[in-house]
Amino acid sequence: MVFQHPISAQSIEILHEHKDWWLCYKPAGMNIHQEDDSQSELGFCRQLSEQLQQPIWPVHRLDKSTSGLILIARSAEAANQFQTLFSERHIEKYYLAISDQKPKKKQGWIKGDMTKGRNGSWLLQRTMNNPAITQFISQAIEGLAGYRAFLVKLHSGKTHQIRVALKSLGSPILGDSRYKGSKADRCYLHAYALRFSWQEETFSFVQPPICFEDQPLWQAYETSWQIWDSPWNNFSG
Repeated sequence: MVFQHPISAQSIEILHEHKDWWLCYKPAGMNIHQEDDSQSELGFCRQLSEQLQQPIWPVHRLDKSTSGLILIARSAEAANQFQTLFSERHIEKYYLAISDQKPKKKQGWIKGDMTKGRNGSWLLQRTMNNPAITQFISQAIEGLAGYRAFLVKLHSGKTHQIRVALKSLGSPILGDSRYKGSKADRCYLHAYALRFSWQEETFSFVQPPICFEDQPLWQAYETSWQIWDSPWNNFSG
């Protein structure tokens, strides 16, 4: 089943409800936080808080252009626990991306320090003082010549990390104009899966993204990629 989620002024989809947190879906094109006092384009957190009629505590973020899974705490205590899990890298995060430009390599690691560039962009450096660490695999998209699907696993949490990493491969994300991606109707980066332990219980979530070129793009790869185990152990850092 492929989910298509237009930006809605009416409701944000809650995919899983726990007594301590919610797992929600953020559409592409929606800011996490309110940019101004305009009611015409509510930020994700404000809209969700108004929808639930209670305060919420975001524990991580997605870029405006990125769709997919996002965790929201239901209390300050839960938010603090999540911050610890994120800072200690105990939450596994996986993303899907599309590019129409050939990468320098088909799988592997991208590592390096990130520094601020111009106009809000970031640059990947060769130094390794506090590096962004990204692991990825990719496959050609069957039936769509020239397009390639990327499955990305984050080992750090830096601003624009995946977008900069794929640009460094020579495969900027389709629709990511900031990092020289080809023009498209959106930036094709999607927060696809999360796995973590909470109070001695393991939670695993996978959320298929929207269609691309009228195709249920990722269904063909769910079995072959098997994100929780293979292929991450098949190549070393």
